[in-house]
Amino acid sequence: MKHLKSVMVALAIFVGATSFVNAQTKVAHIDTQALVEAMPEMKAAQSELDKIQKTYDTEIKAMAKELQTKMTQYDQEAATKTDEENEKRFQEVQGMQSNIQSYRQQAMQDLQKKQEDILKPVLEKARAAIQKVGRAQGFQYVMDSTTGSGILLADGKDLMIDVKKELGI
Repeated sequence: MKHLKSVMVALAIFVGATSFVNAQTKVAHIDTQALVEAMPEMKAAQSELDKIQKTYDTEIKAMAKELQTKMTQYDQEAATKTDEENEKRFQEVQGMQSNIQSYRQQAMQDLQKKQEDILKPVLEKARAAIQKVGRAQGFQYVMDSTTGSGILLADGKDLMIDVKKELGI
């Protein structure tokens, strides 16, 4: 009877330990920022965004140059013009300054929207590859180990090499 009790206790401990081992989760990590930066699509997207930003910068500089030219001209001619005409010119200059500021804000909003539109497919492709590799290797969780993401220790499996292989990088 004692022997049977000992076997039952040992069996219970074995089953409990086996369940505990099986219940542990598999966790991996990947630096998604480094992955996205390494993707060829990201380089093309960044090039396109840089081109759009240069276009906006050129237009804003041209508007500012035109404003500066008018201000210089109006300043030189101010003594020969009536107060009413100088007031109209002052209002025109203020309107131009306001237009430049509005255009600058609109350009920034447009650039941000284009950035979201251009980067969304790249980020989705990276996420899909991470999920595919993580599932294929049996991981239940994949943490983002990008600097500043909150991961303080990343000694587990790093999926970077496998995900890059999946993406063909």
